[in-house]
Amino acid sequence: MKLPELKIGDKIAKMPIIQGGMAIRLSTGRLAAAVANQGGIGLIAASGMTNDELRYEIRMARALSKGIIGINIMFAAKKFAEIVNTAIDEGIDLVVAGAGFSRDIFGLGQKSGTPVVPIVSSVKLAKISQRLGAAAIIVEGKEAGGHLGTDQSIKAIIPDIVDAVDIPVIAAGGVLHGQDIADLIKMGVSGVQMGSRFAASVEANSAPALKEYYLKAKPEDVVVIHSPVGLPGRAVRNPWAARIMEGPVPPTQCDNCLKACKHNFCIIRALSRAQQGDVETGLVFTGEYLPTIDKILTVEEIFQQLKAELAAIN
Repeated sequence: MKLPELKIGDKIAKMPIIQGGMAIRLSTGRLAAAVANQGGIGLIAASGMTNDELRYEIRMARALSKGIIGINIMFAAKKFAEIVNTAIDEGIDLVVAGAGFSRDIFGLGQKSGTPVVPIVSSVKLAKISQRLGAAAIIVEGKEAGGHLGTDQSIKAIIPDIVDAVDIPVIAAGGVLHGQDIADLIKMGVSGVQMGSRFAASVEANSAPALKEYYLKAKPEDVVVIHSPVGLPGRAVRNPWAARIMEGPVPPTQCDNCLKACKHNFCIIRALSRAQQGDVETGLVFTGEYLPTIDKILTVEEIFQQLKAELAAIN
């Protein structure tokens, strides 16, 4: 199967694949550049970064690639607008925003001419996004990792959203293989976003212990927890996830990183611990089908595998 190019604003990706922006610090400049070099769109996960750190990662990605580089940022982050403006000042190609919905971000994008791509899970938000000036939308189903906006499957919600808007629709959640991409493209989407497959890549900025942990996950290990952000989140059941599913673990120290925090635990510290390889007391966000991944591959190998799988599909 031959895939279409993906156009967002004035940017054209030869491969209609966006790499998910996985925080904290899993998706940094190196991973984003590697994906962009393969013709996809690479995202730097800006949530939890300082302005200087984000500038460094964007400049690194630019040094390593001439492809399309964007950021992913949680609307729930207290420094949301500040981080978006920093990325825009650095000439970022596009801004993807999730974990809530922001009307303000569209004004920031329009002022600078930067394409804004919100993550949505309903026809209502898809229509609002188009009306406010979104260049495209990413539609996440329940299969996605991290924060979830729906309990419905991606294939259940895509048809109505594709019919409701005239901007590119990118499907996310449970996309790991060529057949997944083909099925969604045939349903009318313009591209896909892939998170878990790139989390389990050589270029992902996570400790070897976390990548090895991904390969050990079984289907029954994938659970949904309640995030301090105020949304459910899909994660791997480890000792930490089991503990916070039983009840709150209020932080003894607060980084004051969210606009509104439930304070049932500190999400930025829990995600950081996992990124650094602490799979016992860290929060391991993941997609529903992570257990189907059995090998850590380079980004180039992932794209080669996807192309081979797609070539075999009529």
